Amino acid sequence: MKLHKIALLLPLWCASTLAHAATTALPEAVAQDYQQHLAPLFRHFHQNPELSHMEVNTAKRLAAELKNAGFDVYTGIGKTGVVAILKNGAGPMVMMRADMDALPVEEKSGLPYASKVRTKDWDGNEVPVMHACGHDVHITSLVGTARQMAARKNDWSGTLMLIGQPAEERSGGAQGMMDDGLYQKFGQPDYAMALHVSSEIEAGKLVAVEGSPYSGVDSVDIIIHGIGAHGASPHRGKDPIVLGAQIVLALQTIISRELAPKEPGVITVGAFHAGSKHNIIPDQAHLQLTVRNDNMETRNYLISAIERVAKNLGRAAGLPEDKLPEVKVDPQTTPPTVNDIPLTQRIKASWRKTMGDDIFDQNYKRLGMGAEDFPFLTTKPYIPSLYFAVGGTPKAAFIAEKNGGPAVPSHHSPLFKIEAEPAIRTGVEATVRALQELMPVKSS
Repeated sequence: MKLHKIALLLPLWCASTLAHAATTALPEAVAQDYQQHLAPLFRHFHQNPELSHMEVNTAKRLAAELKNAGFDVYTGIGKTGVVAILKNGAGPMVMMRADMDALPVEEKSGLPYASKVRTKDWDGNEVPVMHACGHDVHITSLVGTARQMAARKNDWSGTLMLIGQPAEERSGGAQGMMDDGLYQKFGQPDYAMALHVSSEIEAGKLVAVEGSPYSGVDSVDIIIHGIGAHGASPHRGKDPIVLGAQIVLALQTIISRELAPKEPGVITVGAFHAGSKHNIIPDQAHLQLTVRNDNMETRNYLISAIERVAKNLGRAAGLPEDKLPEVKVDPQTTPPTVNDIPLTQRIKASWRKTMGDDIFDQNYKRLGMGAEDFPFLTTKPYIPSLYFAVGGTPKAAFIAEKNGGPAVPSHHSPLFKIEAEPAIRTGVEATVRALQELMPVKSS
């Protein structure tokens, strides 16, 4: 991919705003910047969402914002990725990443700035588009971070790398940037961070897991072979639908009876394709699975167990060896996101000192096993990293839900919405505090 460096002049209004921020306490400076700049920027991103690998205008606007903040900016990394570099003396290189893409969802949030965008998807179908997972919060926070770090160069020393990453929702965006020589072109970070806004966390609060905040994921296909026959004469064939049903149920015993009770794991059969007519036993069925884990040892066990269950149930059904079920694992494995524990503890201590004990959401419990492609930036080579969460739902909404009111909408829901101001302000301040902790000015 050809490397494009953005060449823009730093507007006088921007330089003046940043100079003012340098003399203002961080929370107040972020609050002022939100009202003057970040709030309209967030609404722009929210109203103009783009699908994975199609983030052309999003990347263009993000690049311009980062350039205006004083960074050297490069575009076209991994197709639509953006990289911004600010060198500020000796010290470590720290990377902060934000994902840019949206989802093919029709927004029904009721927000006055709700997306009305429709576009052609990857297969040429017209679809609605919505920021239904908060990536608009992420890139707005990245811009806010850039503006504060550029204004406070006396408070840190090192090299800051900011990344606007494409295609997190479809996965492949982070790996695409790596395949395009991300670290060969710009240097390998000493530390890496990312944030995600969460509808499950109180707005303005932080969560930083000492371990795995996001799971690894594999897509697995099971092709079940049978012998076709008339539905009135099942004894003349081998029914792949019955065998498929047995496999679906037996797979759940891997989690409930083979995995340790406190070891996270999920096997979900998301699709079962078979047959064409009421009275025909087909000769094939197809199962599509998502398999989740929090470490690679568990991942390898689950994949092996799925193959064992599928093939041996085929044998029990009387299939010959050359017709046993085929288990195919998509080569695009996403590893679990694992926070470096010493780094996480260090940053949490810094937040506690600078933002207070009550900045953390003590009520949050991780219940799902969503995945992220951030590990492709931090696993090979290994880079100590922290992926933290910022709350996006007002406390009153949780209280109303508990008392029988409307449920808080989940991510990827058409009703999804974030309380933007506390989420973005907290995201910016927390990121700046963490960067200052990792890139301190060394006394002479």
